[in-house]
Amino acid sequence: MVGSLNEDVLVRVPRLPGRGETVVGRETVLAPGGKGANQAAAAGRLGGAVAAVGRVGDDPAGDRQLAALAGTGVDVTAVVRTPEVPTGSATIPVEDGSGENLIVVVPGANAQLRPADVDVAAVREARVVLLQLEVPLETVQAAAAAATGTVVLTPAPPQPLPPGLLTRVDVLVPNEHELRQLAGAPAGDRTPGELAQLARGLTAGTVVVTLGGRGALLVPDDGPALLQPPLPVRPVDTTGAGDAFCGALAVALAAGSTAAEAVATAATVAALSTTGPGARGALPDAAALAAARPGLPAAVPVDEASG
Repeated sequence: MVGSLNEDVLVRVPRLPGRGETVVGRETVLAPGGKGANQAAAAGRLGGAVAAVGRVGDDPAGDRQLAALAGTGVDVTAVVRTPEVPTGSATIPVEDGSGENLIVVVPGANAQLRPADVDVAAVREARVVLLQLEVPLETVQAAAAAATGTVVLTPAPPQPLPPGLLTRVDVLVPNEHELRQLAGAPAGDRTPGELAQLARGLTAGTVVVTLGGRGALLVPDDGPALLQPPLPVRPVDTTGAGDAFCGALAVALAAGSTAAEAVATAATVAALSTTGPGARGALPDAAALAAARPGLPAAVPVDEASG
């Protein structure tokens, strides 16, 4: 994993605030986060051999983030301490009942991750390289260029992607909002078929669109699209569910699973991750995944012709 390591500030709220509105929170909790670190932790919890490449500040928050990642089995020797720059942070109001959230990220040391930092064996020799966009784009491009294995990119926070980067990405994993932005499509609800058409217009590679409570849409490079319904759970906090999805997807792909089976594994892990607080409060291990996997509904083909 090449990407961000943050400290999350979780704030429980009765409902998410609107623009210009003040809502009184119930409690504040510090938790490990960052899209990159969350993905690495999810993969590590499942027993994958995972190395993290990133930056933290030379501060107590950095100490906490490194310890938290190492606690999930992730190798953190390629994470660089950055003096005089704080560890990245994210403030996340989480709505009682629904578990829905908003996220405001301050990059901190993540913004200092350079292309030279990713020129390491952990990137060059990995079966799967996980990338996101919470570190500089030039560094993401350098990591994709150095990779010899499968490159998986979460295009978040969304921004225009250079064509050269897209050609290096084997599996693009946007959510519905990110897919619309990348495709230059107007806001509005779309059917799975319409989303599949947008995805095919972006890249010749495989696209997996995460759809929250609707599951995930697999748009492969060599076959029809499939809609994977979610595992039925009672969500407590959806923070980091997409990251859990990507970490599990990477582990499954590295183990040789087909794209459809990898998406099924990822959908199961993502759902289980919402049953506890924070981005990592309920990340399942391999045993929990195996126990829950039979309850996942079967994927269904998508009619792309009619949208």
